[in-house]
Amino acid sequence: MAEGFARTYGADVLIAQSAGLAPALAVAPLTHKVMLEKDIDLGDLYPKDLDHLREPADLIINMSGHSLPLIGGVPVQEWKVRDPIGESEEVYRAVRDQIERKVRDLVEALRSRGPKNGTPG
Repeated sequence: MAEGFARTYGADVLIAQSAGLAPALAVAPLTHKVMLEKDIDLGDLYPKDLDHLREPADLIINMSGHSLPLIGGVPVQEWKVRDPIGESEEVYRAVRDQIERKVRDLVEALRSRGPKNGTPG
């Protein structure tokens, strides 16, 4: 969800990549459904582990609820977000809306700092 929102709202200030400590085999069908309600198609996105990130990171957002291994001294923001897997559609929507707010706040903060080298904008 976060990568979909970040690509949609923040392409001018960031390059979003999503990865997990123990990624699922596929994006959950309810994740696709609730994101389509926001006109965001996650069709080209898939779960990846940290070793499969395409670009070096300037910031890591951790929503796992677990400590991350140190990754090259990159700053980490901790976002407390409920894992909706196995929950109701209403929980998926609540989590989606929480992530959307957090991503919008991050994008606005990045815009206020201006474009960085290697970042679109």
